Amino acid sequence: MAGSAARPRFSCLTICAALLLGSAIAVPAQTQTVPLTLGAIPPEDVVPLAGGGLERALADLPEEVESVLKRSGVPGAAVAVVHDGKTIFARGFGVRELGKEAKVDTATVFQIASMSKPIAATIAAMQVTAGKVKWDDKITRHLPTFAVGDAYVTANGTVGDFYSHRSGLPHAAGDTLEDIGFDRKTILERLRMLPLAPFRVSYNYANFGFTTGAEAVAAAAGKPWADLAQEALYGPLGMTSTSSRYADFLARENRATLHTLENGRFIAGLTRDPDQQSPAGGVTSNVTDLAEWAKLILANGQHDGREMISPAALLPALRAQAFSAPAGTIGSRSGFYGFGFNVSVNANGRPDMSHSGAFVTGAATNVQFLPSADLAILVLTNAGPVGAAEAITGHFLDIVQYGAPTRDWYALMHPLLMQNYAPLGDLVGRSAPSRPAPARPLADYVGTYDSPYFGPARISQDENGLVLTLGPEAIVMPMTHWDGDVFSIAPRSENAPYGSLSSVRFEGAGGALKSMRVDYLNEEGLATWTR
Repeated sequence: MAGSAARPRFSCLTICAALLLGSAIAVPAQTQTVPLTLGAIPPEDVVPLAGGGLERALADLPEEVESVLKRSGVPGAAVAVVHDGKTIFARGFGVRELGKEAKVDTATVFQIASMSKPIAATIAAMQVTAGKVKWDDKITRHLPTFAVGDAYVTANGTVGDFYSHRSGLPHAAGDTLEDIGFDRKTILERLRMLPLAPFRVSYNYANFGFTTGAEAVAAAAGKPWADLAQEALYGPLGMTSTSSRYADFLARENRATLHTLENGRFIAGLTRDPDQQSPAGGVTSNVTDLAEWAKLILANGQHDGREMISPAALLPALRAQAFSAPAGTIGSRSGFYGFGFNVSVNANGRPDMSHSGAFVTGAATNVQFLPSADLAILVLTNAGPVGAAEAITGHFLDIVQYGAPTRDWYALMHPLLMQNYAPLGDLVGRSAPSRPAPARPLADYVGTYDSPYFGPARISQDENGLVLTLGPEAIVMPMTHWDGDVFSIAPRSENAPYGSLSSVRFEGAGGALKSMRVDYLNEEGLATWTR
């Protein structure tokens, strides 16, 4: 990384890591050494659930949701609870958009962001069941032209490696290309230019790495991803309000508006089209539909008395495949990632599978599965990540398991999630020089510059000064002189939150400018354009 400090990007929220195998040899994902019954654990290995805990948790849930919405300022939420094959709670809270009267109800469709990943894993497990693909298939078997920056990883990386973020691709690989308007095909092609961490012994959460795995599954099935999702999962489960296409979301009348955080307040106005990373973050749905998906998972792949997913295909997704959060001390627990699911063991010995989703531009979601209790809870919200969704699920599951909350979950989660709003760029918090060195004549900077990774950039001049234009969608940012050959820009995107301030630095010996570097895009050292 060069220029600015690294900032966690949580357009798909999770706390994950990579499978420590001790070598680059894969452990077959489908090797089975335990019974294939989801949630089957010896009774003596777990603390019993609190008597009447589920009933108390359900009675408490509406008040807790209202409390969290009030504390957080989140405008609206929808919540569903699934137990014993039934939806035992489903309700909307608050409004779809601040300042408007339309209420959130159980039919309101939300953008669920990275909660799309466990859904994509479910679809992959269905294709494994159908014999179209295996978790251990090499990516290049289905995507022959795909490559990363290491020949061994290119030749040996599997569907499972990319579904579990252990391929070695850097954190948030490709996200900035999406921000400036590149399509999925171009982004996946340019992943080969990125530096890699050690294969299978490192973990980096990467939306387009995950999307690579899903594209291999879709290629094996012979269908575009969005079509496969509809035909394999949404249609058979009757999820009529669910889609992996952003255009379908825009066509829904009853949809939630995104709300992003600015100066401590949520405001509406930004949009987020996640189609290019659709398997990783592009699902839109409501709690009624998602409850049907949760039932399928808790039923170990059974639906209406028939097997949609074989237990042998589903189980690898739901058990640890990568260290997402290695323990820092011998007295603490590690966190794990499966294939699209967070995997952990609670303090009472009960396995838990989960995933959060978030767009800083205005959405936050969370799902928690407690298979040993045949229980799941889903929370969808229409505001950026502030810990609200996770606080609701944590509070609910505490009461189910222990009879009472063990902590103030919002107070715990809020500061952690607020890291997502840290402004990006080397000029954040700095004052412009009081006596800057003069710039050259502005016409000297005007022209076209090129980057193998980011593509062409154009510096133009209008009546207000210089303007930087990036990407195929022509992202336009006015430039302000800072000092000498350095100008500032204020980017705003999913990965550059409100308040971001970055330098654009021009360089060249003598009178000729030969290159420019844009700091906020330079985390992998690739944001230098030559003239």
